[in-house]
Amino acid sequence: MFEGKTRVFKQLELSRVCKLSLSTVNYALRPLERMNAVEKKRFGFTVLDPKKILLYWASVRRLEKEIVYQTYVEEPVEKIESEVPANSVFTAYSAFKFRFKKIPSEYSEVVVYGVERDFERRFGKESTRLKPNLIVLNLDEHLSRFKIAPIAQIFVDLWNLRSWYAKDFLREMEKIIDGVLE
Repeated sequence: MFEGKTRVFKQLELSRVCKLSLSTVNYALRPLERMNAVEKKRFGFTVLDPKKILLYWASVRRLEKEIVYQTYVEEPVEKIESEVPANSVFTAYSAFKFRFKKIPSEYSEVVVYGVERDFERRFGKESTRLKPNLIVLNLDEHLSRFKIAPIAQIFVDLWNLRSWYAKDFLREMEKIIDGVLE
């Protein structure tokens, strides 16, 4: 929705693309329909309010459940970003920087989607002795098509991070999203 202008979808097509049952797709649409974010029709649905869907997703997302690896790397973020395995997908602060060519605030964490064993090989065993500055989230097959996470994914991930500078990035993301939706 934020990358393209498509607002009309078919549940069956969505279930195939996401490799979910049709009943799971319909179940997932229920709260969105109740909050008037989508309008269901016989074989499809129309997105009425993409931002409402985004905020709902951000509020129910549990990022900590997706962490597969985290550690502290004694390097600046630029160096860490340059050393992540090639099949990683940047999100949060790094994704914002790479996608929009600016940063609203300095940041000290690199958050990516990736494969645990690739990071263990590159950065060593997971360590939480110091506050982690490299956080790896579970890479699913849908995200693996990207090098940088889509706009909605970046927003939702930033929403769920605890650092003080996440708010600065979120403010900028909201301006970008509002501009896309106009």
